[in-house]
Amino acid sequence: MKVIVVGLGRMGTGLSLSLIKKGHKVTAIDSNQEAFKLLGKDFAGTKIMGFGFDRDVLLKARIDKVDAVVACTESDEINAVIARVARNVYRVPHVVARLYDSRKAEIYRRLGIQTISTTAWGIERATELLTYNRLDNVYELGNGNVNIIRIEVPSLLVGRKVKDLTVLGEILVVSISRNDKTFIPTLGTVLEAEDVLYIIVLSSATGKLKSMLDLV
Repeated sequence: MKVIVVGLGRMGTGLSLSLIKKGHKVTAIDSNQEAFKLLGKDFAGTKIMGFGFDRDVLLKARIDKVDAVVACTESDEINAVIARVARNVYRVPHVVARLYDSRKAEIYRRLGIQTISTTAWGIERATELLTYNRLDNVYELGNGNVNIIRIEVPSLLVGRKVKDLTVLGEILVVSISRNDKTFIPTLGTVLEAEDVLYIIVLSSATGKLKSMLDLV
């Protein structure tokens, strides 16, 4: 996959290095020459100094040929502009914008732009920790109506079957990690101690899932 990462703060730098490590082709853009030092001398991607919303910079990065653009500068406004240009002008298939303001993040999700709100994530994560919520929200799909949840199987469900955690159209166990291996279960799969379950659930059914897992 060919990816453009705009903004080399902690997120942009970490993401660029992670993608390179996984074998993807990365073009990193930042307006500060010093920022590229964070990538290290052995960075195998392309470095371009300039503003990520500048047309010439984007063309130099060959935005018309990439699979994804991630805008993660320190400015919500700049990230939003880059994301909209990538999405609406260059028709980049996957566009992600990091927005601190969770209200803006919701607006852009409605416009079809994937957003990451570190503020909203931090609030939700802190709330989970303070309320001892053992559900780990791994991924949010679409506008947040569907979530993928990760949880270690509660002791009361050991020996039960996947079908006992299934509600048609609302809750579905999509995979199980067991003994360092991950597999797709059937409705008849028996749950074992220390199984890690990945469950896809409608946000409206989260309370029902908690009840089934005895987390309420």
